[in-house]
Amino acid sequence: MTKSYYEFFCPVKIVAGHAALEHIPYELSTLAASRPMIITDKGVRAAGLLEHVQGAFAEGDMEVVEIFDDVPPDSSTTVVETIAELYRERGCDSLIAVGGGSVIDTSKGVNILVSENASRLADFSGVGVLKKPLKPFFVIPTTAGTGSEVTLVAVVNDPVKGVKLPFTSYFLLPNAAILDPRMTLTLPAHITAMTAMDAMTHAVEAFTCMAKNPISDAYAVSAIGKISSNLIPVLNKPDDEAGRLELAQASTMAGIAFSNSMVGLVHSLGHSLGALCHLPHGLCMNLFLPYVLEYNLPQRREAIGELLLPLAGAEIYARTPAAQRADAAISTIRGLRDELHRRCQLPRTLAETGKVNREQLPKLAEMALDDGSILFNPVEVDLDDALAILERAW
Repeated sequence: MTKSYYEFFCPVKIVAGHAALEHIPYELSTLAASRPMIITDKGVRAAGLLEHVQGAFAEGDMEVVEIFDDVPPDSSTTVVETIAELYRERGCDSLIAVGGGSVIDTSKGVNILVSENASRLADFSGVGVLKKPLKPFFVIPTTAGTGSEVTLVAVVNDPVKGVKLPFTSYFLLPNAAILDPRMTLTLPAHITAMTAMDAMTHAVEAFTCMAKNPISDAYAVSAIGKISSNLIPVLNKPDDEAGRLELAQASTMAGIAFSNSMVGLVHSLGHSLGALCHLPHGLCMNLFLPYVLEYNLPQRREAIGELLLPLAGAEIYARTPAAQRADAAISTIRGLRDELHRRCQLPRTLAETGKVNREQLPKLAEMALDDGSILFNPVEVDLDDALAILERAW
């Protein structure tokens, strides 16, 4: 830690299990809500996932008043403002996000507008702008990676200004996260792998970066262990509900961890690569993770070494000399990436993406230095350092 104290906060209720969806009507009623609006995307609807949610409402004798299913992959303030107007027209009193990161961030934006009775989302961008609790809001993740169901941030594109608007407030935290394995059973292998490695990176950076603390460490270690133990078995048997639930719980645990201890250089590089080359976030996390851990070894050798236990298990941890555990932990992550590349063609290098030119590396390095996550990296980074890491990742 860089301070003589730490803070830990996560008021989100977790409802998890093989029938978690059926608890939603009761949970809404405890918040005096009875006219929910569902926000989702075309892919979720086409996969039949809304049927599970609607079935849960039918059993709970509560009606879903409106379903908006046209959230794009890169949502915008225009979409948010359109949904907010529909919410008001239909007399809704609560929100349920069913989807991945874009749907969840969009829903957070909608909740700002309907709670503040406002029309322009951009007016609320920044930190600490919101001053009061928002409408009842539940999140049902359909991927196991982003952790957005337990984070206090949202990012929404402003098409007029051509920038991503950040929103940060404890009031953006959902009232409840609903983790039901039925919602991730149909995830393709490559998305299962990418999102799991997104969660893995959240947990690893939470455990190794500057603002780590004992409580976030506990969540991070547990998340890493669940992903290490369940990712390959789930790829072997995609309809393994128990394994899917473990990955969903790991994603939420990792989200809680990094919300309280921040992330570092993997995210700085990943945000830059995603923005410049339009690559999925989880792919970028998987790609950069071992290279950044190697860069951080001088300051974080002991912490990285402790990760060998959840990554490889007690037997390997016990027989590995303490001085070699950090290198073994990084080697274990590399081995997992090799297996994911074999199974899903998930890139391990910039060249393997097929979408990055070597001439873009200096620009990527400059962009990474401007990303806020870099402030929490345990080793200081300058332009030459960032460029050297990108060259190693090439």
